Amino acid sequence: MKTILIIEDDTALLENTAELLELENFKVLTASNGADGVRLATINIPDLIVCDIMMPKQDGYTVLKKLSLNKTTQNIPFIFLSAKTERKEIRLGMDLGADDYITKPFENEELISSINSRLAKAKLLNKTTAPLDQGKYKDLNDLKNYFDDYGELSNYAKGEIIYQEGDRANKIFLILKGLIKTHKMDQNGKELITAIQKPDDFIGFTSFVDNNTYEESATVVEDVELAVIYKNALKELLAESSNLSLELMNVLTANLSITKDQLLQMAYSSVQRKTARTILQFAEVLDRGLLGEIKISRNDLASVAGIAPESLIRTLSSFKKKGFVEIEGRNIKILKLVELQNLE
Repeated sequence: MKTILIIEDDTALLENTAELLELENFKVLTASNGADGVRLATINIPDLIVCDIMMPKQDGYTVLKKLSLNKTTQNIPFIFLSAKTERKEIRLGMDLGADDYITKPFENEELISSINSRLAKAKLLNKTTAPLDQGKYKDLNDLKNYFDDYGELSNYAKGEIIYQEGDRANKIFLILKGLIKTHKMDQNGKELITAIQKPDDFIGFTSFVDNNTYEESATVVEDVELAVIYKNALKELLAESSNLSLELMNVLTANLSITKDQLLQMAYSSVQRKTARTILQFAEVLDRGLLGEIKISRNDLASVAGIAPESLIRTLSSFKKKGFVEIEGRNIKILKLVELQNLE
């Protein structure tokens, strides 16, 4: 039975999380402040630690630093569980060596999945007598740190073009703030949006062949800040770390799968279903919640759905009459989620 140490000053959350993990057949140790957490970790050497950040006596950052300096505890998988949701806070936690950062409130399945994943990774690493990767940048978090540390910072206003289809593809971008749409033009001059990209997403990936061009364009939807590196620098990082290469490959494969699903939807779905699914996709990407409110242009909605703007406007009017959505100007508020999800 694996032992999990939970360090959390919120008594109700501590007890609920402990009960959740016990039901998953973990042995659970608890501490209500950072100092007690460090002491318990040093004495009991748990298999994994789940830790809050804002706590009395010692905060979570201090806990992780102290455990990282102790040879007996420095390799224990460590997950931050915090209400601090700003990107810089998450990045700080990961920079200190945390294996994951889960924001409150969280889904039970999210925490259990993260714990099981980190325990499995630790088991595999323990079977290895020496690290296979000698490069400094070993995973996607390290790669994002590289962009932060060495990338050129660029700011673009809404509507500005970052790169166009056919431009020389010599740069890779990490979105720090804002939203970007990537899009292509079909043979009839109609725009097709291939994705809406949000903070912490990469854009600009093409093949690593020299002198190739971007296969799509990228335009700002909400004012953005980007960190930019040149493709040759990324090639050097990937050559040093097979694990980073694999993680990046997984990201690109997942993006390709999403694009394929979108194309299938455009090809076979009804206009109503295309419109409904696109509204739900935008709500999710814009992080407004599936019952939230989105603000997006009708043309962008139509481009992602793969339908004419006129058809989209008629369909939105139909949704409004049925009470599925509420529309005011460019704002669309989802009122009946299930009905939109079940449209044929």
